Amino acid sequence: MSYVFESLRDAYGEELVRLGEKNKDLVVLDADLSSSTKTAAFGKRFPNRFFNMGISEQSMVATAAGLALSGKKVFASTFAVFLMRTYEQLRQSICYNYVDAKFVVTHAGLTVGEDGATHQIVEDIGIMSGLPNMSVIVPVDSIETRSVISYLHDFTKTPYYVRLSREKFPVVNERGYEYSPGKSVTLKDGSDLTLFAIGAMVRFSLEAAEILKEKGIDARVINMSSIKPIDKEAIVKAATETGGIITAEEHSIFNGLGSRVAEIISENRPVPMKRIGMRDSFGKSGNGWELFEYFHMAAADIVKEAESVFREAI
Repeated sequence: MSYVFESLRDAYGEELVRLGEKNKDLVVLDADLSSSTKTAAFGKRFPNRFFNMGISEQSMVATAAGLALSGKKVFASTFAVFLMRTYEQLRQSICYNYVDAKFVVTHAGLTVGEDGATHQIVEDIGIMSGLPNMSVIVPVDSIETRSVISYLHDFTKTPYYVRLSREKFPVVNERGYEYSPGKSVTLKDGSDLTLFAIGAMVRFSLEAAEILKEKGIDARVINMSSIKPIDKEAIVKAATETGGIITAEEHSIFNGLGSRVAEIISENRPVPMKRIGMRDSFGKSGNGWELFEYFHMAAADIVKEAESVFREAI
C-alpha cells in the first residue's frame, strides 16, 4: 500500500495559529518544548497569548486551570511522558473543576524511537481515561488532527487529552474529513472479523487486512480514535456481524483500547478476541517503525492473531 506521510505535530501547530486569528481569548501554554510540540508557531504569531512555563509541567497545568476559569480557551502541550508527572494537578485543578482546558501531547508511544524507554510512554491512555471528566482522543493522521483541534476549540468546554506522535503518520482519511465526537470510522468493511486500531496501528491493520484478503479472510478495519467516550455501538455491531475482534494499539494492552473494547463485548456480545500492543513492558531504544516488529505489533503479527481469532469464531 502506498501512503503520503504527514506530521501530526505540524498540523496541530498550524491549526492553533488559524484558530488564534479568529479567537483573541485563545491562549497556549508549553513546558519548554515548543519547537518540538510545534506550539512555537503560535508563540511567534501571538507572543502575548503564549506562555512558556519552563520545565515545570505541574505549574503549566495549574496555570491552565486558572486561565480557563478566567474565561480563556486554553491549549497546553508537552511530551506525553512529561504530562504524567502532573496527575494530581490534572485531577484536582482540571477534572474536578471541569474546566475548558485541552492537553495536546506529542512524542507518545514507540515512535519516539531512539529516545528509548524513558520517553516511550505506553501507559498514558489508561492513566488519562481513568480521570473523571477527561475525554481522550488519538488522531490517526494530520487530517484528523486538524479536525479534532478545530472541533475542541469550537464546540467543547471540558477537559480533553489528545495524543500525538513524533513521527509522521500515513494519511488515511479523505481531505474534507470532519471529526465526529465519540464515533469511530470504518476504513474498510468486512464480514469475517474486525480490526479496531488507533494511531500508528491503523496503518498496520489496513496492511494486515490486505494480506488477510489474499488468505480468504474478509476483515473490517475501524479507526477508534475516540477512546473516551468510545463508540460502544460500533463495537457491539462488529461483534455481532463479524464474530471476532482484534484490537491494535501503540500502547499497553492493559487499560487502553483493548481493555475498553473487551469490557464492552464481555458485557454485551462475547466473541473471540485478541489484543495487540505492549505486553506489560517498557519500550526500547531503536528506530521507531522497526520497534513494532521487535514487540510483535506489525502487520504480520496482526495477521497471525487474526487468523487465530477467525478459526476460533467459525
